[in-house]
Amino acid sequence: MLAPFTRCAARVASLTVGLFPLWLAIALPAQATVSASVGESVEFSCQDSESVVRQKGGPVVTIGRSRIYIGYRQVSANNKNPIVVRFNRGQRAWCRADYEITADDGEGYGLVWDGSSALYAVFSATGTQGTASQDYRRFTRQGWLTSYGSGGGPKVAVLARLNPTNGAPTAGTFLTAQLSNGRSNSLEVTGLSWTGSRLVVTANSWFSPRRANRQPMSCSGSSPFFYRVVFSGDLRQVFRAQSDRCS
Repeated sequence: MLAPFTRCAARVASLTVGLFPLWLAIALPAQATVSASVGESVEFSCQDSESVVRQKGGPVVTIGRSRIYIGYRQVSANNKNPIVVRFNRGQRAWCRADYEITADDGEGYGLVWDGSSALYAVFSATGTQGTASQDYRRFTRQGWLTSYGSGGGPKVAVLARLNPTNGAPTAGTFLTAQLSNGRSNSLEVTGLSWTGSRLVVTANSWFSPRRANRQPMSCSGSSPFFYRVVFSGDLRQVFRAQSDRCS
């Protein structure tokens, strides 16, 4: 959350703004604005207006007069696909619902955006039910984790870097926990932040969260475990992974 700005009266006689000379205040670069939102996924379609999507109350990021929403499209009684839409001044700029088009039940539930080129989305996956050209694997091929892994059923996360001008995925990684038998286990993202070059993710991880080398941690106590991961901007590398009650 950005700190609130404090309004300082300008001293016209000495040409100062607050405690800074006016020329220095003008020369200071503007602070980058980052908007992040993680929450319960909601249903909408590419035909819905912004007012309809907004009323759903799902995750949304706002920079200026542009807003990007994430959720899911109900494909059938037993299938959902993730969806992302951008509106500029209330007009739809683009909408995509093709990130995953298999029988797997996928949703979108998180976004972080700096108003420029850094836009990241969080999707969910419960297994692998199609070809790589139909699911997230087409943009996670070079990611930290390239696939769901072994097994199926537990809900895991997928991080995707998107092109803000059209919503196309440009990079991605799966983010999963791992059981002692090697099968993938549940992980739910709870927070996102962007530092200007690195993506910071917080999550609830079930046994066991992974170290930066992708190996499962040694944990004590019951799941879930608080988990924090620092990714490179291209989602290929983890600089740091830490968890409470795990090492």
